[in-house]
Amino acid sequence: MNPILDNLITEQLNDKTSDIDNLSSTEIMELINNEDRLVAECIQGLIPQIAIAADYIVHAFQQGGRLFYVGAGTSGRIGILDASECPPTYGTDPAMVQGLIAGGFQAIKDPVEGAEDSEELGAADIDSSGITAKDVVIGIAASGRTPYVLGAMKRAGELGAVVIGLCNNPGTPMAGLGQLTIEAVVGPEVIMGSTRMKSGTTQKMILNMLTTTAMIRIGKVYRNLMVDLNPSNKKLVHRAKRIIGLATDASDEQIEAAYHGAEGHVKTAIIMILANVDAEEARSRLLAADGFVRGALQ
Repeated sequence: MNPILDNLITEQLNDKTSDIDNLSSTEIMELINNEDRLVAECIQGLIPQIAIAADYIVHAFQQGGRLFYVGAGTSGRIGILDASECPPTYGTDPAMVQGLIAGGFQAIKDPVEGAEDSEELGAADIDSSGITAKDVVIGIAASGRTPYVLGAMKRAGELGAVVIGLCNNPGTPMAGLGQLTIEAVVGPEVIMGSTRMKSGTTQKMILNMLTTTAMIRIGKVYRNLMVDLNPSNKKLVHRAKRIIGLATDASDEQIEAAYHGAEGHVKTAIIMILANVDAEEARSRLLAADGFVRGALQ
């Protein structure tokens, strides 16, 4: 028995689902769905804190810094998922947003026993990542007390990085380890202790909000179009051309000409069409506007 862990909200029995093993598939899913509704409500109340975290990330990016997620198990995988989706979606350097997981690459697929129990391993992964005062490190743990995550947060703080905690319990050891701790308390899970459910959904939604907001704030979005995507396959080439069309209302012929003239760079193609300039002038305008399409068009 571990009284501290046993008393965590995420480790409590959910009275609403105590008979779930005696229900039909439809009834089980209705219970799960009802509990999932609580996630969005919880997050809405946390928006002011999440916005502060996003502002830290924006500042880091503007200074040439990076964002690191650190977690174990589900939390680590969610961080890696969010990081891995930034390059194709927003054309970022893969080093700009990174995920660290207890146990390393193998742990993305298979559990690495005991890795999450080592503060020293967390600190070592921070050191090997070359964390500096320009970076932001977000520790993610449903319990708020995973040693690997706490060790990483402590070491990142010693190196001068902005440190943020994200957990699903109140008053955890995460609090006080950084500039901000986001406590997304969504109550007991449908299945006791299965924090891949509501807790994991909460973490995924918050990370989506953080990186999406940060990318918008640094000019990766024009209107509501992801104009910095990397057209690295047929689907994304089609999407890139469609984005150019939605942004400009240009003909198919104009879109094709601008896309190829811009060498597949969506922002450049949009400016070429809307400002009626060649690719060189469009690139120059973008550079002067720090990558913001609206600024380049003014």
